Order: sequence, then structure tokens, then C-alpha cells
Amino acid sequence: MAGPTSGQHFLDLSDAGGDAIAAMISDAIDRKAARAGWPKGKADADAPLAGKVLALVFEKNSTRTRVSFDIAMRQLGGTVLILDSASSQLGRGETIADTARVLSRMVDAIVLRTDDHAKIEEMARHASVPVINGLTDRSHPCQIAADLLTVIEHGKSLPGLEVAWFGDGNNVLHSILEAASLMKFNVRVATPEGYEPDSEFVSLARNAGCTVTLCQDAAQAATGADVLVTDTWISMGQADADEKRAAMEAFQVDSAIMQKAQSDAIFLHCLPAHIGDEVSEEVFEGPQSVVFDEAENRIHAQKSVLLWSFGLLG
Repeated sequence: MAGPTSGQHFLDLSDAGGDAIAAMISDAIDRKAARAGWPKGKADADAPLAGKVLALVFEKNSTRTRVSFDIAMRQLGGTVLILDSASSQLGRGETIADTARVLSRMVDAIVLRTDDHAKIEEMARHASVPVINGLTDRSHPCQIAADLLTVIEHGKSLPGLEVAWFGDGNNVLHSILEAASLMKFNVRVATPEGYEPDSEFVSLARNAGCTVTLCQDAAQAATGADVLVTDTWISMGQADADEKRAAMEAFQVDSAIMQKAQSDAIFLHCLPAHIGDEVSEEVFEGPQSVVFDEAENRIHAQKSVLLWSFGLLG
């Protein structure tokens, strides 16, 4: 895949690599601390992206990705243009290739949130500015950048960390497995039969020396874990919702599951959460839940992703 004229694409975590991800996390920690108590719309002291424009292109609905990149760009001194499928020609009256070439003449970087990962790969092939994955069906690297930041903020070291996943083997889990391969932590995956993660990501982590345990027992996955992670069982527009929910019922993260983990374990969820499905209210609102720290950290992690994509970090 051709790279942009300046900067670099961020379609998956491996585009950056472990050293760059570590640099992103360090930068995010420093920038977050430096602006403590400031108004959220005030630019960082160095405003490193002053004069830059970021296009946010949404084919799928978004709250945290939309707001975090908008605020991140403002805090870095730049500006944002938001496009969605209802108000643009993306993939409808105009090809993705042509959209990429047009936007490259008008903005300095592009975030795309879409369904098929092939679409963002096509966008990146034809764009001459950095393209960032705001979510695809394959992966969600920006979410995991925020998750890693949150884990470190809560006093945990990544190498050797035991991360437990519960529920659907989806795009978020794929990026967790990719992160494991780069940052050298282990992953226990508890999913119903037929909902396992893509074997490509399992092999990626295992080939990097990580232990990846696949099982169909939530208690087994939780035992001794440092971090417990889940996600909504039913994604937008899925037709088999009732069947899938029935398959997932044994994988709810509740207080009994949390008690199997380490006493200082933390609970993560990328949101939106469906209380009573993938997580109980007691866990979601409990003292080990750091989901709102995690949500806020989307801003700080996205700032570092942007700086890396512009060639200003790592």
C-alpha cells in the first residue's frame, strides 16, 4: 500500500509498531497532565497541528470516535470537518478512490469509520494524506490505544499482563490481540462456539510469543486476570440478534466473574454498554470499572495517534 506524501497511515496497530505505540502512550500521559484543569477546547501550549484540517468521515454512527477526534484536533490546534453518508457522496455517487483524491487536495488527514475494512484500505491507497481507522469490521486500533493508556494509568505494566475477553470475537478483540503481539501481554478469550476471533489475529499474537487461550468458559478466562474486557453483544444492524444474545448469555461479566480475577483487576468496556447483557450493573458501576476513564482517554490517545500519523511522534 502506498504511503501518504507526508506522514503515515494508521489502519491497524501494526502500522505503528510497539515502539511507536509506547511513544504514543507516553506522549498522551504527558499532554493529559500538562492540561489538567484547562477548558477542554483550549489548545495545548505548543499547538502542534495549528493550521491543519482533519476530515472525519462516518459511514457508521459514532459518539466517542466523533467527539474524541474533534476535541483532540482542537486541543492540538487544528480544525475538523465532519462528513457522514447522509451528507456526502462517499461510496454512493462517488467512488472511495475519487473521494480520497478529492479530500487529499482539501484536508491534511482523514479519519474513516466504516464497515468493510477493504474500504479504508482503498481510501489509503488513493489518499496522499494520512488515513486513520476510526473503526472497521476488522479492527478498532484507536480504541485499543486508549485502552492501553487506561491500563497503564491504573498502575499496570503491559508485558506479561493477563487480559481476559468475554463475548463476541469482534473487531475490538482483534485489535487487543494485535496489541498483545506488539506489547507482549497474554489474552484469555471466552466466547461461545462459533463466535471466536479471526484466526489471523490469534496466530499473530501467538507467533509473537504471547499466550492466547481460547475457551468457552467465562470463569476459566477470568481466573487470575488483571484486566477484564467486554463489548456489546449485538452490533448495529445485525439480523441474528435474538440467536446471538442467547448464545452470549453465559459470558456476562458479573460480580462472580470479577471475583475470579485479581483483587486489583480493572474492568474495561468501549461503550455503549447494555447493562444486563454483557455486563451487570454492579460491575459497570462498581469500583473496579474504569470505563469512563477509558472513554475520556479516547481524546488523549487520539491526539497521539494524530501526531504519529503526521510524522511528529515516534
